[in-house]
Amino acid sequence: MSFTSDQQNVGHTALLAVLFAGVLISALDIAIVGPALPAIQNDFEVSGRALSWVFSAYILSGLISAPLMAKLSDRYGRRNVYLFDIALFGLGSLVVAISVNFEMLLAGRVLQAFGAGGLLPVASAVIGDTFPEERRGPALGLIGAVFGVAFLLGPLLGGVLLQWSWRWLFLINIPLVLVVFWQASRLLPSTPLSVRLPFDFLGIGFLSLSLLSLALGISWINVNALLISLLTPGVLVMLLVAITGFCSLCAIEKRAIDPVLPPKLLNKRELRLVAIIAMGTGLAEAGMVFLPALAVAAFDVKEATASFMLVPLVTAMIFGAPLAGWLLARWGAKKIIQLGLLMVIGGLLIFGIPAINTTTFYLGGILIGVGLSGILGAPLRYIVIREAPRGQTGAGQGLLTIFLSVGRILGASTVGGFIAFQQGGVEGYQGAYFLVAVMIAPVAIFSALLKPDKLARQGRSSPSV
Repeated sequence: MSFTSDQQNVGHTALLAVLFAGVLISALDIAIVGPALPAIQNDFEVSGRALSWVFSAYILSGLISAPLMAKLSDRYGRRNVYLFDIALFGLGSLVVAISVNFEMLLAGRVLQAFGAGGLLPVASAVIGDTFPEERRGPALGLIGAVFGVAFLLGPLLGGVLLQWSWRWLFLINIPLVLVVFWQASRLLPSTPLSVRLPFDFLGIGFLSLSLLSLALGISWINVNALLISLLTPGVLVMLLVAITGFCSLCAIEKRAIDPVLPPKLLNKRELRLVAIIAMGTGLAEAGMVFLPALAVAAFDVKEATASFMLVPLVTAMIFGAPLAGWLLARWGAKKIIQLGLLMVIGGLLIFGIPAINTTTFYLGGILIGVGLSGILGAPLRYIVIREAPRGQTGAGQGLLTIFLSVGRILGASTVGGFIAFQQGGVEGYQGAYFLVAVMIAPVAIFSALLKPDKLARQGRSSPSV
């Protein structure tokens, strides 16, 4: 019996390594591309506005891909969809690397993102399917640390590979993808539905249209002239399309035989609370993008130095996510989420105090890093696995990704708009972070409505667990 248990542990470790590697290489392609942007701009002679689409195309395509791939994994099996995603990411990397013009490069980035977008929700669903309940927390926590690792490694690896050519930043993905594909084909489970129901093409179409319209509409808003900006044709049309699309999607999904976003998921109180917490967490996460600019304004340092000042925050995220996963079975998801939200709010308030200095800057960053990792690393995805009906775990992970992404979009617009409205300066950044703290405070109150974790209660009553 102990031999079987040892074999199972080894199998879980190998499986987790494959999932971690796949999510890591996809996350690296967000951070690694930054150092290559000047070289790409010179090669293709494009404007700064056009160059921003190297990031935007990746983010927007990944946003659309996540719920689609998560749902497909419920229908066609986790292994099949994971292999498809990693292969699509590899193909996109090759297209980017051999691009002969800027349009081809953007097409490659879209292919990359469509593959990458599904890797995290599918990996989370695999953990929910294959790991015993008491081991899901540590596994999800380790996967949650990926983005912190990518943030640190990406610029460093990019700087090294740029000595040869920016194309090597994408060519390096090919051998890594081949190894992950080989191992995933051996280790990942494949349990497709025995009965194939009609595919929800209409739901997928309206979901994609709504998310894309919302993201573009919000990104085009100019807070310096909010009312005028909202009434400009581009913004107004995009927001109206998004609202109409989401309303139509709700009606479509209620009638669909196998909906891509099952309405029953949000009929459960726990999952509605998770959606609120996810949006609040995404709001805070987006605000971290502006921290280097705050450092430049507050301490008169160079931009490169300001980026290095985020290392304590990122390091806190790397270690905080596995720690939160390990504590999940002991404290329960509810306590970790509440503590994480309080730490995030505390860190934001520290950034908002008038007398900011390097000590308070690092302290605020560490608090937010640990807090965000504690929420994003394991607890939210763990609750979705626990609460989603059988056969809809993937769809639940996709839904969580949507709410996180919507929070990030709103957060970037809110923080960036407030800073612009205050005409920059230290006070503008500090006021923005104070505003985000106030906006997230009700989310912390809502988190108290989460039900206690049964596994944590068993852990307290039985030391052997």
